[in-house]
Amino acid sequence: MTVNEARGPAIHVQGLEKSYKELRVLRGVDFAVARGSIFALLGSNGSGKTTVVKILSTLLKADAGTAGVNGFDVVTRAADVRESISLTGQFAAVDEILSGRENLVLVARLRHLKDPGAIADGLLERFSLTDAGARRVSTYSGGMRRRLDIAMSLIGDPPVIFLDEPTTGLDPQARLEVWQAVKELAGRGTTVLLTTQYLDEAEQLADRIAILHEGRIIVNGTLAELKQLLPPAKVEYVEKQPTLEDVFLTLVGDNGKTGKTGKTGKTGKTGRHGQDRNVGTDA
Repeated sequence: MTVNEARGPAIHVQGLEKSYKELRVLRGVDFAVARGSIFALLGSNGSGKTTVVKILSTLLKADAGTAGVNGFDVVTRAADVRESISLTGQFAAVDEILSGRENLVLVARLRHLKDPGAIADGLLERFSLTDAGARRVSTYSGGMRRRLDIAMSLIGDPPVIFLDEPTTGLDPQARLEVWQAVKELAGRGTTVLLTTQYLDEAEQLADRIAILHEGRIIVNGTLAELKQLLPPAKVEYVEKQPTLEDVFLTLVGDNGKTGKTGKTGKTGKTGRHGQDRNVGTDA
C-alpha cells in the first residue's frame, strides 16, 4: 500500500448508482469513512443499504459512480479490496455442528495462517467466549453466535469490516453484547461500516451517521451535527425517570446475571453506572 493510500479515507464512494430493471435503488450515493472510525448507514428496509455493502465488497457491480476501499478501486482492484475487508451479513455464518473454537480454527486454516489454535484462543478470549469455546455452536445464544461470527470475520486482521444489520433478530441483551464488540473493534483501529435500521444503534455506536433515503444520502454528519438540524430544544422541568435500558440492566445485570432488585422505595440503584435516581413520585 502506498503512503497516499494509507492517508486517505478507508472507504470512499462517489456518485454510486444501481438499478434493477425499472427500480432505481441507488441514485447517486456519496460518502467517505475515516480510518479507525465507525460509520453508520441508517435507513429503512429497502433503502439500498445492503446494495451499497455488496458493491463495496465486490459482490455486485454498480451501474455508475466510483467506490474505493482501503485505497483500492472496487472494480479495477477487486482482489486487493477482498484482501482488505471482511463482511458479516444479517445472519451468523457459523457451523453449528462444530464448536466455537473449531469454527475459528477452520477459518484460520483456510486463510493459511500460522498457529490457528493460538489465533482461535485469542479471539475466544477477546470476545468473552473462552468458557463456551469447546461447546457446539448449536448450544449458543443469538448474541454468542453473532459475537463468534464477528470474531471469525476478524481472522487475518482485515483493516475494514462491513457489518450489515448485525443485530437483526437479537434480544436486548444480545444487542448490547454486539454493541460492545463493535466498539472494541474501532478501539483497536478497525474501520467499521455498519448498516442498520435501528436509530438507537446508530446513536450508540457511530462516529458519523449517514441517512440513506430513496437511494440518496440525505444527511451525513456526527450525532451532534444532525441534532443541530432541528430547532433548539425548549428547557422544561421534567422529572427524571429510569430508561427501559436502566430497568433491563438492573434486573438482568450487564453479563446476563440476575441483578439485585430489592424493594421499591423512593430511591434505588439503576443504570449501568450505579447512579442514584429518584424512582418515587416526589420531585
